Amino acid sequence: MMKMIVELCAGLVFFLFGMSTMSSCLEKLAGSKLEVVLKKMTAKPILGLTMGLIVTAIIQSSSATTVILVGLVNSGLMSFQSTIGVLFGANIGTTVTAWLLSLSSIGGESSPVILQIFKPQIFSPILAVLGTAFTMMAKSDKKKTLGTIFIGFTVLIYGMDIMSDAVESLDVSGLFTMFKNPILAVIVGILVTAVIQSSSASVGILQALSLTGAITWDVAVPIIIGQNIGTCITGLISSIGTGANAKRVSFSQILIKIIGMLIVLPTYMIAVNVLDLPTAEMKVNPVTIAIIHTVYNVVLLFLMPFSKYIAKISEKIIREKKGGKSAQSSGNVVYLDELLLVKSPSIAVMECDNYTVKMALLAKDTVLESLKLVKDYNKESVKTVHDNEKILDLYEDNLGTYLVKMSEQSLSNNDARTVARMLHTIGDFERLGDHAKGLQKVAEEIYEKKIKFSDSADKEISILLDAITEIIITTTLVYEKNDYELATKVEPLEQVIDRITAEIKTHHIVRLQRGDCTIELGFVLSDLLTNCKRISDHCSNIAVAVIEAKNDSFDAHHYLNSVKYGDDAFKDVYEEYKRKYDLHAEK
Repeated sequence: MMKMIVELCAGLVFFLFGMSTMSSCLEKLAGSKLEVVLKKMTAKPILGLTMGLIVTAIIQSSSATTVILVGLVNSGLMSFQSTIGVLFGANIGTTVTAWLLSLSSIGGESSPVILQIFKPQIFSPILAVLGTAFTMMAKSDKKKTLGTIFIGFTVLIYGMDIMSDAVESLDVSGLFTMFKNPILAVIVGILVTAVIQSSSASVGILQALSLTGAITWDVAVPIIIGQNIGTCITGLISSIGTGANAKRVSFSQILIKIIGMLIVLPTYMIAVNVLDLPTAEMKVNPVTIAIIHTVYNVVLLFLMPFSKYIAKISEKIIREKKGGKSAQSSGNVVYLDELLLVKSPSIAVMECDNYTVKMALLAKDTVLESLKLVKDYNKESVKTVHDNEKILDLYEDNLGTYLVKMSEQSLSNNDARTVARMLHTIGDFERLGDHAKGLQKVAEEIYEKKIKFSDSADKEISILLDAITEIIITTTLVYEKNDYELATKVEPLEQVIDRITAEIKTHHIVRLQRGDCTIELGFVLSDLLTNCKRISDHCSNIAVAVIEAKNDSFDAHHYLNSVKYGDDAFKDVYEEYKRKYDLHAEK
C-alpha cells in the first residue's frame, strides 16, 4: 500500500515537472511572437477571443494568461474592457493540453499500428532521444529550448503512466464514491487546481486517474467545472496590490466561471434526472474528459454577448479608491508581478521595457523642462522638475530590483539582450533627472541673483542648449524605437557638445581677462556646462547600450574607440553637427 502511494506521489511530481518545463519552454520559444500577438489585441471581442485562444494554446495555461493580462492592464498596455474577449479565448485555449494527453487512451495492443503510433507512450521515447540530442549538441538557443520541450513532454507522459499504474493497484472506488455529491466534487476540483495553480495540470491528473475506470460522468463533470473555477486563484493572487482595473480582470474571470457553473451544472443534473441517464455507471476516459472540458468552455461563449454587463458588474464591485495614495506618492510607480517571472518571463521583459520607455520619456521631459528654466524661470516648472526627479528615482529602484531577479530566469537570447540593455540604461535615465535638477538649481541662481551673461556668452549658451535639446530628444527616440541606425548619431553629437563646452570655457577665460565677465558668473557658467556635459555623456551611454545590445556585446570602450578612430561614417556625422552648432557661425 505504502509503495503504491509513493509511486502515486512520484508520478504526480514527474507529471507536474514535465508540465511546468514544457509550458515555460514553449513560452520562451514563442517569446517575441507572443509579444506581437498581445500587442494586436484590441477591444473587438472576436479578435480578443482569437488572441486569447492562441496565447493560451502556446503557454498551455489559462491562469498564466490571466496573470499576463493583469500585468498588461496594470502597466497600461491594455484596457480592462479589451481583456474580456481574451479571457473567453483563454478558456478554450487551455483545453489543448487535455486533448494532447487524451492520445494516451487511443487503441490497445490489438489496435491497428496506424492508431498505436499516435499514443504518446509510443512516440515520447523518440522525442526524448531527439530532445537530449538537441540540448547537448545544438548550438541554436531555439533548438535547445525545443529539445527541452520534448524532454518535458516525455517526463509528463512518464509521470502520467506512473500515476495510472499506482492508482490502478489501489482500491480507489470508495474514494470516488464520496464525490457523487456534485457540490463536494466541485469543491475538490477547485481546491486541487488552486493548489497546483494550473487547470491543464489538474485536468491531466484527472485523465490519468480515469484510466483506472473508477471515475463516472457524475463525478467527472462537477470536478471539471471546479477545476475551471480553481484556475482563477492564480490571477486573483497576481492582482493583489494592483490598480482597480487589473483587479477587475481576475474578478471577471471568476465571474465568468461561476456564472458558467450556475448554468451548466444545474442543467446537467436536471437533464440526467429527467432523461434518467445511467451516468452513475458510465465510465469516463481521457478523451471523454477532454470533451467535457472543451464543451464546458465552449458553452461559456454564450456569455460573450453579455461582455459589457460582465465588465460593468466588475467595475461596480471593484471600485477605484477615493482619496487613496497615488502610485507615485506611495513609491510604487512600477507594478511588476513576481508571478509573471515564473508564468511568462517574456511578457515580464516586455512590461519592463514598456516601463523603461516611460522612464526615458519622463527623463526627456524633465531635461527639456530644466533647459527652458535657464531662459524662462518659473516656479511651476521647478516643481515639475523636482517631482519628476523623484519619480525617476523610484523607477530605477523598482525596475532595477525586478530586472536583477529576471536576469536569473531562463530567457531567450533576445530577451536576455533586452534585459541587459535595460540594466545598462535605467541608471543613465535616473542620472538625467539628477542633472536636470542641477540645471534647475543653476537657473534658480541666475533668477534670484539677477545674473546676466554677456551677449556673446548668451549666444554660446543658446547654441549649447539647442544641442542638448537635440541629443536628449534623439536619444529618447533611439531607446523608444530601439533604432540602431539613429543610435550611431548620438556619439558624434556628444563629441560636438564636449567641444562646445570646452570652447565656452576658453572664451569665458578670455572675457574674464578682458573684464567682460566676473568670477561669480564663472561659477554659474561652470555648473551649467558641467550639467550639460553630463547629460550628453549619459545620452551617449544609452545609445551605446542600444547598439551593443544588438551586437550582443557590452564593451562600450571598445565600441567608442572603434568609431572615433578610422570610422568615416562617424566623422561625416560629427562634421555635420560641428557645422550645425558652430559657436562662430553667424545666426
